[in-house]
Amino acid sequence: MSRLQRWQRLFDQASPSPLQSLQHPLLERHRLRLWIKRDDLLHPRISGNKWRKLKYVLRQALTEHAQGLLSFGGAWSNHLHALAAAGQALGLPTVGIVRGEPASAANPTLSDAAAWGMALRFVSRQDYRRRQDPDWLAALAAGHSGFYLIPEGGSTALALPGVAELWRELPAVDQVILPVASGGTLAGLLTARPAGTRITGYAVLKGAGWLARTVSALYPPATLDPGWQLRLEHHGGGYAKCPAQDRQRILELAAELSVPLEPVYSGKAILGLFRDIEAGRYPAGSRLLFVHTGGLQGARGGL
Repeated sequence: MSRLQRWQRLFDQASPSPLQSLQHPLLERHRLRLWIKRDDLLHPRISGNKWRKLKYVLRQALTEHAQGLLSFGGAWSNHLHALAAAGQALGLPTVGIVRGEPASAANPTLSDAAAWGMALRFVSRQDYRRRQDPDWLAALAAGHSGFYLIPEGGSTALALPGVAELWRELPAVDQVILPVASGGTLAGLLTARPAGTRITGYAVLKGAGWLARTVSALYPPATLDPGWQLRLEHHGGGYAKCPAQDRQRILELAAELSVPLEPVYSGKAILGLFRDIEAGRYPAGSRLLFVHTGGLQGARGGL
C-alpha cells in the first residue's frame, strides 16, 4: 500500500463524529439548546481538530514526497501527539521540536509520541520563540533534509479546508462555540461560516489579544467579518494552567453533561461558556453548538 493510499484510508474513510444533545438546569433556566460535536471520537490517536487540521497538510507532504515531518509544540502538545501517530500510520519519520526540558520526555504525551517513532528535540523557551524566524527554520530544514515543516498546532492555510468540512456535519444553529489556541480551527470555520451562524472562540491562553490577528492572517476575509468574536477572560491563568476550583468545576460539568473533558482546551472553554450563559451573554431561545476539539490524552499525568 502506498503512502497516499494509507492517507486515504486514514482520513477519507472516517465516519462523522457524533452529535450529542446536552441537558443541564442552567440551559433550561436560560431557555437555551446546546449540542456538542464529539470530535474527540474521530480517531483514537489523531484526536479532534488535529485530525481535521492535519488532513490536507499531510496529503501535501506526501504529494511533495516528503521524507519526514517536523513540527513544534510544548511538553503536553496534542499536535505533536497526533502528528507522531499520523507519521506512524503513514510510514513517515517525525521530529518534534519541544519547548522545555528533556525530563518532560517521561510524561504520557511525549512517551506516546516517542513510542510511535517521533524523535524529540528539546529547546529552550528563548530558542522556541524563534519558531517563525526564517533563518532558524532554514537551519532546521538543512539539518532535516527532505522533511516537511508544519507550524505549531498545525495551523497553516492547508489546515483550513479540513476544518471547514465540519460544517457538512452540523445542524443549523445560532452559535458555534470552540476553544482556541493557535487559531487554525477558528480560521477554518470562518472560511465557510453560514450567514445565520455566529462563531465564538474561547481563548485558552493568557494575554491572547494577538489571536485575532493570527486568525486574520490565516484567513484575511476574517478582518471584515462581523460574525465572530473571541472571549479572552476564561484562560484560567494561561495555557495548560487550571486553578483547583476550575479543575473541580470542569470535573463536575463533565459528570453533569455526560461528556469527557480535559482542563486545557474543551474543559476550559465549556467552563467559560457556562459562566457566560449564567451572566446572560447568550440570548434566550438560542441554539448553541460546542465543538469538542479532543485532546483528552492531556488529562493524564496530573496535567
